[in-house]
Amino acid sequence: MKRIKSGLFGLAIVLVGVGTTSCTDNNRAKHWGGSMTIELEKGQKLVDVTWKESNLWYMTKPMSETDVAETYTFREDSNWGMVEGKVIFVETK
Repeated sequence: MKRIKSGLFGLAIVLVGVGTTSCTDNNRAKHWGGSMTIELEKGQKLVDVTWKESNLWYMTKPMSETDVAETYTFREDSNWGMVEGKVIFVETK
């Protein structure tokens, strides 16, 4: 019985490991918590960002001469506070 329990525990560890490494960064940040950083193309300004199912969509526009490059944090605030992901957007001029 002890061997079966340790075998099941080992299998669970492997499945969690495979599940978290086979996901894309945005899947991992959304479903498992953690963070990811997206460096926008040079000269692009972040306008809006949202999740559509497991896909991360963000809208950009060209920076104007007066725009300043900024960094934004898109953070999940879950009801239970357990699995909260964040995506950091970095602009460059």
